[in-house]
Order: sequence, then structure tokens, then C-alpha cells
Amino acid sequence: MSNEKVYPMTQAGKEKLEQELEQLKSVKRKEVVERIKIARSFGDLSENSEYDSAKEEQAFVEGRISTLEAMIRNAKIIEEDGSMDGVVTLGKTVKFVEMPNGDEEEYTIVGSAEADPFEGRISNDSPIAKSLLGKVVGDEVKVQTPGGDMDVKIVSIK
Repeated sequence: MSNEKVYPMTQAGKEKLEQELEQLKSVKRKEVVERIKIARSFGDLSENSEYDSAKEEQAFVEGRISTLEAMIRNAKIIEEDGSMDGVVTLGKTVKFVEMPNGDEEEYTIVGSAEADPFEGRISNDSPIAKSLLGKVVGDEVKVQTPGGDMDVKIVSIK
């Protein structure tokens, strides 16, 4: 039995990771190897900053490749079966209003592998998502955030 972490994600999120992995393997890896080759041609490696930089980038690229391969291998695709319509679940977009001032916010709850708060996609492990999961339209929820508690009312779920 494998103890590797399971990464819940949408099919689109998995495809995006697969594209990044392909880019790293087919393009970036070759670019870094070429940079190392050029830096070696400069001579003494002990004081060669270009070589050190290229080796650091190579380590980063190889680490990212390993991470992506594990995420893709252990991906659990979020299925949209319709049985949980009207309930906040992974893969749903939730619109809520902050109480009492009425600031409206909208987020799609996704797995940590495809979270991007700047794009409105938050991880199911985030404090906001944890507070909203399982709730329905009209529910008032207290969300504990690092900046303090926030009361919100769910306006829509899609």
C-alpha cells in the first residue's frame, strides 16, 4: 500500500500539470544541460558562477519534474455527478458575502495541486474552503483566517 499523498483535482487541472511536465522534460531540461555545457567550457568550475547557477536551476527543474510526476500519478479526478448539487464540495464555485459590510467574493474550491488564489481557485485545505465545505446557499458561516474571524453568507454555488 502506497503512503503517497492523494491530489484531488479537476481533469483540466491534471492536463495543465501534464503540459507543464512535458515542457520541463522536453524543453527546459535541454536548455539547462546546454547552459551547464557552456559554463563548463569557461574553465575552472570552483569559481564559475554561471556553472553554479546552471546546476542550481538543474536541481530545481529535476525537483519540479519529480513533484509533478508524483502529483499526476496520485491524482484523484473530481467527478461532477450531480448528487451534491447545492452543496459546497470540491470543484464547485462558491459566491459569498462578507457580513455585515456586504463585500462579495467568489472562489472555486480545488485540490492543493491546482490552487491559485489570484485566479480565484483556493485549496480545499485553506481555512476558507474548510469552513465552506458541506454548506448550502443561505448558510451563514464563521471562517477562521490568519487575519481573524470573518462571518460570511453563501449566496450561490455552481
